[in-house]
Amino acid sequence: MQDIFKNRFGLLLPIALVLAAGLWAAANDTVNPVLRPPKGAQVAIVVFEDLQCPQCRRVAPILEQAAKTYKIPLVRHDFPLPMHNWSYEAAVMARYFDATSKALGNDFRDYIFSNQLEINPQNLRGYAEKFAGEHKVDFPFVVDPQGKYAAEVNADRDIGKAIKLEHTPTVYIVSSRHPDKPYVEMHDSSQLYVLIDAMMKE
Repeated sequence: MQDIFKNRFGLLLPIALVLAAGLWAAANDTVNPVLRPPKGAQVAIVVFEDLQCPQCRRVAPILEQAAKTYKIPLVRHDFPLPMHNWSYEAAVMARYFDATSKALGNDFRDYIFSNQLEINPQNLRGYAEKFAGEHKVDFPFVVDPQGKYAAEVNADRDIGKAIKLEHTPTVYIVSSRHPDKPYVEMHDSSQLYVLIDAMMKE
């Protein structure tokens, strides 16, 4: 009798493992890829931001410090809001600097945040030219002649709409360690480190 039980258990265990793996894969497939860590990382911070948004300006350095503290990626997405009169153009400019390097693009975003209160539609280009000059990068008269960078901004905005974004900044802590709960939204920046600690646990 014991041998029969062992044989049956021996057959059932691999089947159970295959089913469990299938369920995990199915659950993982339902998660939008934007809410997963980038390749090579187990945990990351994902933010959708608007360069004209005051709260985005306040939260940006907090997210950057957390990413450095935990040595995890900070993935930034552009989500310019329609009521802001220069954020879309600034996002397109950021994409132009991204083309040189992602680090330069993010430096430009931080530079815009640091000058946000003084920027308006008329002087935005002047700020971009100053930034380009300081970083020894050309800044052409027509930044996006083929509409390539605008398309990238639009793609980010579409991703945000697909996951039903309602505000900026929207911040997620994403993890590959918890298939049952692969991401959590940050509602209060004071809880950021607590959320990261929870998502980093096995």
